[in-house]
Formats: sequence, C-alpha cells, structure tokens
Amino acid sequence: MKTSISQAALRAAIASVRAQGPLVHNITNYVVMNNSANALLAIGASPVMAHWVDEMEEMTAIAGALVINIGTLDTQWIEGMLAAGLAASRRGTPIVLDPVGAGATSQRTATAWELIRRCHPTIIRGNGSEIMALVNSDIRSKGVDSSATSHDALEAAKILALETGAVVVISGETDYITNGTRVHTVEGGHPIMTAVTGMGCTSTALVGAFAAVVADPMEAATAAMAVMSLAGERAAALARGNGSMQIHFLDELYRLKEADI
Repeated sequence: MKTSISQAALRAAIASVRAQGPLVHNITNYVVMNNSANALLAIGASPVMAHWVDEMEEMTAIAGALVINIGTLDTQWIEGMLAAGLAASRRGTPIVLDPVGAGATSQRTATAWELIRRCHPTIIRGNGSEIMALVNSDIRSKGVDSSATSHDALEAAKILALETGAVVVISGETDYITNGTRVHTVEGGHPIMTAVTGMGCTSTALVGAFAAVVADPMEAATAAMAVMSLAGERAAALARGNGSMQIHFLDELYRLKEADI
C-alpha cells in the first residue's frame, strides 16, 4: 500500500478513531448495513443505522459524523436523508455522501445533487462513473459498478470539488482524493475486493469515522482509504474466495496495529 499521507499522520488518525470511538450515523442501503456496521466496529468507531425522519434531529445531535448512502432509495428515505443532512449542516457535523448509482437513472443523479446543494457534504465518495455522472449528465453508469477507471474521473472530481466545496474521493485501483487543487493518492488493495458487495460503501462508512476525529477532510479521507487498502491487501493474502475475503477483511481491520503501517 502506498499513500500520500505520512505514516505518522495515518497512525495518529487510527489512534484517534480508537481512542474517541466516534458515533457514525449511517443512512445507508439494505445491502450493506451489516458490512458497514461491522467495519466501523472493527476500526473502533460506533455505528448507528437510522433512517426514520422523525428522529433525525436528535440522532444527528449526538453523532460525530453523518454518512448518507443512496444505494436503496425511496421517497421516505430521501426525506430522512435531507432532514439529517440539514441538521448536520446546521451543527457543522461532517457529512459524507456516497452517490451510489449516480448516472444509472436520472432520479439517482437528481437526488444526489439535491443532497449536495441543500446539505453541503464535507466529502463525496464514489467510483469513477458516479463522480463523472455528477459532472456530466450524459454519462451513464451500469448500476453500482463503475465502467470508468478512477484515473478517468480525476478531472471531473476536481471540477466537482471546486463547484461544491467538498473533498471528492474516487475509489479504484488507485484512489484519488482531491479538494480541486491538491490531489492525494492511495495505491494498493486487491482486485478480489471488487467481488465483495459493499466494499465501496464500507469505505464511505470508514471515511465518516475518520472525518469525525480528523479536522482536515483531505487527511481524514486519505487515512480511511489507506486503511481500506491495507486491510484489503492483508485479507486477500488469507482469503480463498470472495466469501472468506469479507470475513478476513473485517478481521484485518480489527487487528490493524501501528506496526503494520
């Protein structure tokens, strides 16, 4: 694993998550709730999966970060996302948006942009196709899978970051993290990670954990992606297939020590 963040900064970020155990409020999709919750627990954060619109104000008040993932949308969930996003924005709580499937349908792209314009996310994390679709409405993705590489999307990510004020993260063989002018990279992980459902959503949840305790969103996002990459590499060395990969990935997140950095 290679990354732009220093070893000292990465170790400090991991130590902060484990020492503070931030509550990360996730409004995420049915497919990945268990994966994301377990990954947050493994790294030392505290997950809560809540999407009922009536409790958004109170839940947001106690959270260190809000993660909004639009993987399984309906009208009530969108209302909850907006309520939580507006409450977090008022409080200055970090917001991480995962525009899952942006570009697959016009409704998804429009929902992602409504959340961006009204809630002002701190960090936006997606795959290459999703990030490109937010910048160019003519881009079409094939559901949640990316047909574009992370490198293909880098210029779009810079544009999106400058337009929205958010740090934009593109996951892929090389992860890119940009605020529109500066670019951080993370190289590593393993191709088998793409055969495990919800790995991208898991990385978004971890970005939320680090954003809750690291003041600089660029550094927080880079640390989270570096942890994903390192745990993925270590898990792939033990896995026999995508089923055991998922189990080993959680174990390696949990077992990650300063000496491993």
